[in-house]
Amino acid sequence: MKRFFAVPFLKFSLALGLAVACTCASAQVVDERALLNEKVARFIDEWHDDAAHARLSYFDKMAKDGVYIGTDKTERWTRDEFKAWAKRFFERPSAWAFKSFNRHISFSEDRRWIWFDEQLHTQMGICQATGVIQQTAQGLEIMHYQLSLTVPNELTDYLAAGVKKLDEKNAEQKLMPKP
Repeated sequence: MKRFFAVPFLKFSLALGLAVACTCASAQVVDERALLNEKVARFIDEWHDDAAHARLSYFDKMAKDGVYIGTDKTERWTRDEFKAWAKRFFERPSAWAFKSFNRHISFSEDRRWIWFDEQLHTQMGICQATGVIQQTAQGLEIMHYQLSLTVPNELTDYLAAGVKKLDEKNAEQKLMPKP
């Protein structure tokens, strides 16, 4: 009779133990993801804050071969090119002030690669950006960041026509002989 109750009890105990172990492992993965998410959000916020206070540590958060793409079609820089271009802005009390109000962060299974998108309050109005961050032994570093102006769909045709007109004007000026 004891043996009859012992087998189901043993099976139940094993199943319960396995369920608890899986739940704990799952909770640990969720905690790790939440901690990494917070770490990355803090890192990006600090990066934006560095620019808002014209701290040159802003550029230290970018990888040496990292790329920054601005809002103009000519704006694609490596970190050092961007630093040279932005020098005049970092000589002021505030280079620029971007404040994220909507951000999504994702990462690879091994947690080495992180990508995000965010919407920002800026001096240009609402902007959107995407970025890629690599987690290295030295910490986080921005590999790629692309900033975009937001354009309501209702204004797309109007703005596209204005851009085309400006491009044509600039092309004509290049063809004009210099005095």
